[in-house]
Amino acid sequence: MFVCNWVGTTYKYDMPKQTTKPLLVFGGCYSNLEATRTMLGVAKRLGFDPYDVICTGDVVAYCADPQATVDLIRSSGIRVVMGNCEESLAAAADNCGCGFEEGSACDRLSAQWYTFAAARLDQDACNWMKRLPQHLEIDMGGRRLAVIHGGGKQINRFIFQSTPISVKQDEVEWLKCDGVIAGHCGLPFTQLFGDHLWHNTGAVGMPANDGTCRTWYSILRPMDDGIMIEALPLIYSADEASAKMRACGLTGGYEKALVSGIWPSADVLPAMERGQQGVALDLGPVFWPRRGVD
Repeated sequence: MFVCNWVGTTYKYDMPKQTTKPLLVFGGCYSNLEATRTMLGVAKRLGFDPYDVICTGDVVAYCADPQATVDLIRSSGIRVVMGNCEESLAAAADNCGCGFEEGSACDRLSAQWYTFAAARLDQDACNWMKRLPQHLEIDMGGRRLAVIHGGGKQINRFIFQSTPISVKQDEVEWLKCDGVIAGHCGLPFTQLFGDHLWHNTGAVGMPANDGTCRTWYSILRPMDDGIMIEALPLIYSADEASAKMRACGLTGGYEKALVSGIWPSADVLPAMERGQQGVALDLGPVFWPRRGVD
């Protein structure tokens, strides 16, 4: 199990100086109880100890089971990084803090699920959210990894594959790490630049806008000469999760997206990612070699 050290108003998980075990990382549960339950079941089936499973935040968002999803994540014993949704809900803010442009379709659609979720979370869940760390540090294979939600400087910063390398390099330097594992943008990708890594796990609670109902998680495996990063699809009961959203009145479009794999709005997406809408992802493993290994 893990130990928490209090740092200001947040806490930081103690980590071993170096992990030699694989890590399973996912994010964006989005109040999708069916997907979250399936994800944790996969982790258990694969033999992962809860200490070696990390969630990149946004446990609560679009779907029908905010409280039950929080309860499940908390009882699982895995480690969790604060997402902007946790930050906003803990502070009783009037919006999700997702970083959507004011008045955009994404902004308007978020108002419905945020109000729904805020009304259904108990104070204990909000207190738990308030104490989550905004980043974790991991030493794997001699590489220092930072696990964050959106950006290191800004929790709700959208960083996509097409985001300029200079932005990612700036984040890496600010975080004083070799590589970043992130969430928030909802689209999985792995990018090597120079000697550095940016990996996004995608989300388990919402498809990747690729026209399939699959969602995504990742496994990082330390090897003698580097780290293997695998982006893996998750198949769960999307029809059931969608039906529950309809039954409780969450019918802004995300309930359809669970099944169709197409987001109700692409406002937040850069041109490259918008052009890939409806194209099924085909993500192979990416090897990040240890320094000095060709």
